[in-house]
Amino acid sequence: MASVYRFVDDCEDKSLLGNKGANLVIMTKLGLPVPPGFVVSIEAYVAYKGSRHLPTHDIDSALEWLEKETGGKLGDGLLVSVRSSAAVSMPGMMDTVLNIKDKASMMSAIKKVLDSWDNLRAVEYRRLNRIPSDMGTAAIVQAMVMGNKDKRSGTGVIFTRNPSTGEPGIFGEYMNQAQGEDLVSGTKTPGPVSDLRSAMPKVYAKLEEAAQKLETHFQDMQDVEFTVESGKLYVLQTRSGKRSGQAAVRIAVDMVNQGLITREEAVMRVKAEELKALLHKRIKSPEEHAPLAHGLNAAPGAACGKVSFKIGEVVRMAEKSERVILVRPDTSPDDIQGIAAADGVLTSRGGLTSHAAIVTRAMGKPCICGAEEIKIDLDAEQFEVAGHVVKKGMEITIDGTTGNVYLGSLPLEEADVTAEVAELLSWADGFRRLGVRANADTAEMIRLAKTFGCEGVGLCRTERQFNAPERLSAIRAFIMASTAAERMEALERLRQLQKEDFVAIFRELQGMPIIIRLLDLPLHEFLPSEADTPDPRVKERVRELREINPMIGHRGVRLGVTNPEIYQMQVEAIGEAKAEVEQEMPVNVSVMVPQVITVQELLWVKKHVKGSGLRFGVMMETVRACMRAGKLIHVADFFSFGTNDLTQAVYSFSREDAEKKFLGTYLRLGILQDNPFEVIDVKGVGRLMETAVFWARRNRRDLEIGVCGEHGGEARSVAYFHTIGVNYVSCSAFRIPVARLVAAQAAIEEKMEKTPAAISSP
Repeated sequence: MASVYRFVDDCEDKSLLGNKGANLVIMTKLGLPVPPGFVVSIEAYVAYKGSRHLPTHDIDSALEWLEKETGGKLGDGLLVSVRSSAAVSMPGMMDTVLNIKDKASMMSAIKKVLDSWDNLRAVEYRRLNRIPSDMGTAAIVQAMVMGNKDKRSGTGVIFTRNPSTGEPGIFGEYMNQAQGEDLVSGTKTPGPVSDLRSAMPKVYAKLEEAAQKLETHFQDMQDVEFTVESGKLYVLQTRSGKRSGQAAVRIAVDMVNQGLITREEAVMRVKAEELKALLHKRIKSPEEHAPLAHGLNAAPGAACGKVSFKIGEVVRMAEKSERVILVRPDTSPDDIQGIAAADGVLTSRGGLTSHAAIVTRAMGKPCICGAEEIKIDLDAEQFEVAGHVVKKGMEITIDGTTGNVYLGSLPLEEADVTAEVAELLSWADGFRRLGVRANADTAEMIRLAKTFGCEGVGLCRTERQFNAPERLSAIRAFIMASTAAERMEALERLRQLQKEDFVAIFRELQGMPIIIRLLDLPLHEFLPSEADTPDPRVKERVRELREINPMIGHRGVRLGVTNPEIYQMQVEAIGEAKAEVEQEMPVNVSVMVPQVITVQELLWVKKHVKGSGLRFGVMMETVRACMRAGKLIHVADFFSFGTNDLTQAVYSFSREDAEKKFLGTYLRLGILQDNPFEVIDVKGVGRLMETAVFWARRNRRDLEIGVCGEHGGEARSVAYFHTIGVNYVSCSAFRIPVARLVAAQAAIEEKMEKTPAAISSP
């Protein structure tokens, strides 16, 4: 196998040539005006890392070919550039060397580019985007064309569709008498690509033709770099363009409707992060606020935060959970850590194809570029605009959808599901096996979850309903009761209030299933702290109920065993509400018992909760329940994994304490790869779940099993839950679209593994 490949050679293997190199070969085959060159392969990189030697003979032979192809000699009529080419796009993260004039400089430049795979910004980018560190990079050696040669020269970057909105048509920028680095560095603000159409209409027409050919071939929106030298067009690079969530969905849907790709391909093409970013926040009633400044709407969405000008400070603020807006004249690849930590980015220079724009768009973060009226003083850590001085630590709001900058933190609201999102998710629903339900506790929350396409409620937490003032006073009256009569009076009041809640919930569901978790919180949670109450009786009761470790204390089913009248009251309220609403419509309701460790607890609850006729299930959130799943199925009607508490139990972590005190350090040092409360721990918690599923399904293959922790809306976790055979996931409303998409992608991937050629038509 060769170590160096020319653009004219018959090899398009991205694992050898990298993404950029393979695309240059394809563009050359398509007959596009590509400056000639060759690729020092990823295989050569692997050998170089081991020996520090390059394949000099092959490189010399390729250079001789390049000189013949161009009619010049290196340094005499021929200059070359050396760029990186990894198998996945890593824009701006590795080094580029331009205007190379001699062979010695070209050896050293190739080494510099290959070594840049391990520079700090590339390492951080791979960590953020979960790119394997052993993948490696190729190096591209290409004949230079001069965009700064004369007045009929220039450079530009275009997208074949708008990367922010997905709107069809060329979208991009052009800079006259400049080289590519001038444009993408963000140190200058270019003009729109329409400037090229005005100056050189024939060149622009050829650019349009090339863009259409590339998009048709790759069947995806392309990010194309080009140079014009003395009135002649050269296409330097193409890749699938980084895009906002809005653009990703619209482009996928449009391409299906245009017959370019299938519905399966559209569903697989939209990333969970892109869909999540599409549901970004926006400014509530923006017409009521006057903008402080305006720039280019580089990446959509709105964000508020404290102004910070230094990368290290941004990272430190984010570690303290402070919201922060990174403000810089421009950003470079070295700023990747700060961009990742910030809630949004504002720059005074750079265009829609600058580093800041491309990276934030890919991350789903709001960004405004080229706000030239903002005068930034990095030494004083402040910026001035329209007579206002904004200092470090002051709060601003940026709207990356409109390009407006506002003083102060404005109220934000969540976005709606667009028609394109609804269409894409309807296709996804046709492919997925996993059901997707909502974690919702009130009729209002259910109404919201329905707008995102939930198929019912997998977790309704009854203690959340006690937070309203009238209900809180009733539960406190029960806790403080000193006689049996007082306790019964308080319970009767609670029963009436709970019934009202459940009637509203059942009506909103209109027959969709709901699982109601019986009271889980320890009783002291409903009382004020000892310091916050002047009442000596309350102080005494608080002291009586105080626990050393309440998270594993007198809560859940343990409360139901010692105070069975509470669960009896709740089940009666559910039953009465069910009977009332069933006069109008079907009601599909089950109840779930939390914190179970043994079948005897479940038997006790069922014995004391009489005459309900309801399905009883177990919330699988203790290690012992998982290990005793084979016994629990003889009494339980269903299982639902509460992965939040199960993770706490497996790790012996208190989530709040862990995240405040040491989890960040564990993640930074690589002791843990992910926060286990955000991404399911497959090796520990997941293995325990698999054990429980195995023993449960061994005797009851049709047992309904769900997941109702917030992991049910996290992309990698949902994909894993598909593989272990649970029936549904349940998550908060705004995570439902991601769960629907990823569940479909998991099902499509499974099908493709079994029958790789089986892709249906749109």
